[in-house]
Amino acid sequence: MSNILEMRQIEKSFFGVKVLKGVDFAVKKGEVHALCGENGAGKSTLMKILAGVYEKDAGTIIFKDKPIQHCSVEQIQRLGISMIFQELNLLNELTVAQNIFLNKEETKGNFVLNEKKMAENAKKLLEDVDTIDPNEKVKNLSIAKKQIVEITKSISFNSELIIMDEPTSVLSKNEVDILYRLIRKLKNDGVSIIYISHRLPEIREICDRATVMRDGEIVATVDVKDVTERDIARLMVGREITSTVVEESNKEPAKEVFRVEHISSGDFVSDISFSLYEGEILGFYGLVGAGRSELMETIFGVRPLDHGEIYVHGKKVQIKHPSDAIVNKIAFAPEDRREQGLFLERSIRENVTIINNIAEKTPLLNFKEEKTIAKMVKERLNIKYNSDQDIVIRLSGGNQQKIVFGKWAIGDADIFIFDEPTRGVDIGARKEIYEYINELSKNQKSVIVISSDIPEILAVCQRIIVMQQGKYCGEILNKDATEEKILLMALGTERKKNENN
Repeated sequence: MSNILEMRQIEKSFFGVKVLKGVDFAVKKGEVHALCGENGAGKSTLMKILAGVYEKDAGTIIFKDKPIQHCSVEQIQRLGISMIFQELNLLNELTVAQNIFLNKEETKGNFVLNEKKMAENAKKLLEDVDTIDPNEKVKNLSIAKKQIVEITKSISFNSELIIMDEPTSVLSKNEVDILYRLIRKLKNDGVSIIYISHRLPEIREICDRATVMRDGEIVATVDVKDVTERDIARLMVGREITSTVVEESNKEPAKEVFRVEHISSGDFVSDISFSLYEGEILGFYGLVGAGRSELMETIFGVRPLDHGEIYVHGKKVQIKHPSDAIVNKIAFAPEDRREQGLFLERSIRENVTIINNIAEKTPLLNFKEEKTIAKMVKERLNIKYNSDQDIVIRLSGGNQQKIVFGKWAIGDADIFIFDEPTRGVDIGARKEIYEYINELSKNQKSVIVISSDIPEILAVCQRIIVMQQGKYCGEILNKDATEEKILLMALGTERKKNENN
């Protein structure tokens, strides 16, 4: 099988720091090729060079036996290469169809958009992926649905090489299965796919070969069938990876620190009640549309509370705004870190000290204190950057996620809510995040972890609550839980069995 792409001796530096060091990378026609590595290994930078987002400092790119030089994103797309970015790149006020055909709109003379034809064509493309109304505005879609639109947008270019950067990070199992079918169809049609993922079982499931990067260099390229997940993990981090498992407590039952009773919010959250105990790590699981994120946004004051009551340390509290939650010592790291968790164009120092400055309620900034706080956060969470004045958007996904955690790490919160805490995070950073969550628990902090990854829920949570369509489905202790039991509960099957017994 011949190569459709060859990248030879690619180099790239940012602000004097070399992030790609003579990288050689090749993809065969019609193969699914995994690109693996820890956050900051250089994967996204290499792919953004290929996609026309960045200009390489040195090296050669050959696509279909022809060199590529100084091409924009649009020019690269016309050549037959498209990229689905990990962070969503859609216009929320436009419809699904308008996003899919952006810059290649259908017209009906005199530059008038043919909205009807675009909607019809979008519907045909979406038939292979999911049932999404092409006339729906993107802002009304869930993150999972937005990801599906991104994938469909890429397919609409009739590309011969598609780069997928963490395409399943917010997809349910059913949606992942749909994506796999689509990838196999594209492969059979001769399309090549570069598949970036930190989920090693996915690589084993869908990829033919895997190239591993570490510190801006290629470590190895292997046939997936010849290696184990542990082999790939070892290549990624350069050391043996040990699993993190939930720690069972032999202490007396802890006291209740947080309770919600019969809370509802819009069409997303309906009559939910639960308690959280001191030092507990409580997991929330559910399929896409279950209402887990919406529940936490309601608790934190992002969404209006239509009905119900919230208690902190036994005292009824009113939370109408995130500032009310902060006053009541509740911390929240949202699922969409770029949209809701960070000021991307501001410095690391400003991001990690924002909560402290809000809590101090002072218009005057103490820069010396801010630098001290930024240093503490860097050391505590092992965040990698050159200067606390670096702009957050330039960090890797894993380090951005640590910044989201970091702004709460130096505060006095008692209750921590982490929504998809390891989304788009590599195996090494994931282990560090788990260790941080366990450290909070040991220090008698109470933690809620929302995750669409059942193994993650089982790895870190002592008790698991399952939701379905905005409602409480049931709960199960970690020692009694299996992936099958949790999934059946999320589908409603396990609860019905219990009700019938």
